[in-house]
Amino acid sequence: CAPMVKAFNEGKEFAEMWSGAKTVADGLRVPAAIGDFLILRAIRESNGTAIAVTDEDLIESAKQIGRTTGIFASPEGGATLAALKKLKSTNWVKDDESVVLFNTGSGHKYMHLYK
Repeated sequence: CAPMVKAFNEGKEFAEMWSGAKTVADGLRVPAAIGDFLILRAIRESNGTAIAVTDEDLIESAKQIGRTTGIFASPEGGATLAALKKLKSTNWVKDDESVVLFNTGSGHKYMHLYK
């Protein structure tokens, strides 16, 4: 979620409250992440990164997951693929690396997005 990306990019230990957050992905629209300091610590200790994606990209990626795997992914799941695409385009993730994407929700809650 955006507060985590902002905190990571600014080198902060905690994410600031984010009022008025807007996204179609309900699971990503949180004003403050619980355990933010643990998440940020895990990202940093594993030499990871945090990245934001657009609603358009996460919806298209969720649709791509459905077309290629048969999984009816949530927008939150689509965000993982959209982020991977961005990271691969910048060579942050190399072509020979393995990546696991987690889809923690169902597209059934978001039927209005999948026309």
